[in-house]
Amino acid sequence: MTTTELKVGLAGLGGVGEAVAKALLAGVPGLSLTAIAVRDEARARGVLPGYAGAFASPATLAETCDVVVEGLPPALFREVAVPTLEAGRIFMPLSVGQLLTNWDLVALAADRGGRILVPTGALLGLDAVRAAAEGEIRSVSMVTRKPPAGLAGAPYVVENGIALEGLQEPLKIFSGTVREGVPGFPANLNVAAALSLAGIGPDRTSLEVWADPTVTRNTHTISVDADSARFTMTIENVPTQTNPRTGRITALSTIAALRGLVSPLKIGT
Repeated sequence: MTTTELKVGLAGLGGVGEAVAKALLAGVPGLSLTAIAVRDEARARGVLPGYAGAFASPATLAETCDVVVEGLPPALFREVAVPTLEAGRIFMPLSVGQLLTNWDLVALAADRGGRILVPTGALLGLDAVRAAAEGEIRSVSMVTRKPPAGLAGAPYVVENGIALEGLQEPLKIFSGTVREGVPGFPANLNVAAALSLAGIGPDRTSLEVWADPTVTRNTHTISVDADSARFTMTIENVPTQTNPRTGRITALSTIAALRGLVSPLKIGT
């Protein structure tokens, strides 16, 4: 039986944050929702009527919380990441792609005794990729297909004047490496960043992004060729009702990652 609860703080209460908050309030043994950082406290109280914890700024969550889950716009990433890791806490980023351009945070975590824990999110097979990386991985590729609405407004789409409305057939809108692709799709490719970090890095992981009017789910196919195994896996994620860019499974993965911190039995690598 768990004798000490881990105190969880949420930075952001979007689709994922709200689902995580409700799960914690419903009860996860060993975890307690202690503080939330949001812009609109009135809305937060409305969607979380059972919440009796504190409201804080992203920078002060680590003062009272053992684990801080980040679900903020990319521009605010360091605002919560730096103080959390400086305090030696566990930092759980949902904006995983931001790690690629903020790699100094890994050194900060090592220096201050903090940890960066990335949930699997909307992908599958990261355990297999991590295991294969202990040997030699020759190649990793990922193909993402999303309904056009899920890619609308992405910086890469806007900057290149790509028209997504009225598409009648799949359109490949990006091909390159994960490092090249993530900045152009900050709300879409956190899964690609996680895959690259689990395997052979963002410069060697290849990526294609398709706007596909024939799919209704956010679909990711990864292919890995290693000295230990060759595998290809596809996941089709149901988008959240509030944000077509995010799959429902992302929140569930975050909850599972939090539960794994306190569970006496942990399955997986």
